[in-house]
Amino acid sequence: KVIVQCLAGKGPDLLDCYDSGQLMAYVRSDIAMDVTDELAERGVDMSEIWPCAAPLYAYQGRVYGHPGNANAVAILYNERLFDEAGLPYPAGEWTWDEFIDVAQKLTTYDERGRPTQFGFIGPWDGTLYQSVIKQWGGSMYTPEGTRCVLDSSETIAAMEFMRDLIYEHKVMPTPGQEASMATAGGWSPGVLSLYGAEKGAMAVAGRWWLMLFRKEDYAHLRLGAAPLPRGPSDMITGGGRATLVNKHGKHIEGALEFLEFLHSEEFNEIINRWADALPPVRKYAYVDGFLHNREYPEEDFHEVWRIAGEKAIPWDISPYVNGTTANIIMLKQTDLVRFGQKSAADAMQTAARLINEAIVEQLKLDRPLRKQYYAAIEQGALSAWDNEAEAP
Repeated sequence: KVIVQCLAGKGPDLLDCYDSGQLMAYVRSDIAMDVTDELAERGVDMSEIWPCAAPLYAYQGRVYGHPGNANAVAILYNERLFDEAGLPYPAGEWTWDEFIDVAQKLTTYDERGRPTQFGFIGPWDGTLYQSVIKQWGGSMYTPEGTRCVLDSSETIAAMEFMRDLIYEHKVMPTPGQEASMATAGGWSPGVLSLYGAEKGAMAVAGRWWLMLFRKEDYAHLRLGAAPLPRGPSDMITGGGRATLVNKHGKHIEGALEFLEFLHSEEFNEIINRWADALPPVRKYAYVDGFLHNREYPEEDFHEVWRIAGEKAIPWDISPYVNGTTANIIMLKQTDLVRFGQKSAADAMQTAARLINEAIVEQLKLDRPLRKQYYAAIEQGALSAWDNEAEAP
């Protein structure tokens, strides 16, 4: 809808962008303005941005916008629930084995054996599985982006670990248990709601969660933060939110001034004060205004997210497939694992096959892209097909 409006000259001057697939769609539809030179002329140094946010505004070496924040995750924990269990708060680096041991001690049941509290509440989405896949050595695509490799042994092992959090270690609710807990307590479903109701002791969270939990309804919460546990490696992924300029907009100069504002000290201090994830410009995460908020002096843990931001890498992307299409396929298959309806191996093999088929279909429709793709294949990149008869 936005693309059609912009092409018709009726779209907004600025466009929000939350993932690389969205950016590629805007660039390929010729509505995102290349602002590389304009920002450089205004003295905006894009090298000061967190690397994990780059896929939100940069495409094939050109800049199309500026992030309004960056995001990397940590473990947000409930101090009261730790105190009730007689457990020390997590501090410093730890492993998933250590995490599971703690989470099991924080999972409780009523007299009928029904769970009343879980050690880990999630969420089950890219917030977690992207980092876990990277820690286990997996990837979504080959380095050139020419083939989806979610069916690798590393990625399958990562998703088996995710499944085991629910069905073997039982530290994370099944979808049915999550819904049942929400209904029984009168809360709305969803990880944020259940966490706010203290039905989960730990969650994978961005700093932006604090924007909700600072509200009066959650004044009872006592929170702390710790790094995401490490697996075979300690890699984590990150992202953020970016603003792009509609090249068909009526106020180009004003739109460019807004991008310049996103790089300013004033704007970054606002992000620090609101705790809306990380400030887009890295240096502003090293000021006192990021580490301490006078209105919320109990929040002495913001540094955890800064360290996560320094480690975070972008999630994998491919220029040869619609990113939104690929993400929908991935989310559907991971949800089937979560619901216990598919094994990790079956789900990841299906996801890889469907995404590779989507690559082939994209190449059939885009001749310049197909030429670029075959050039990569000639240089040794893997193709998305196993039989030449399937080639576009």
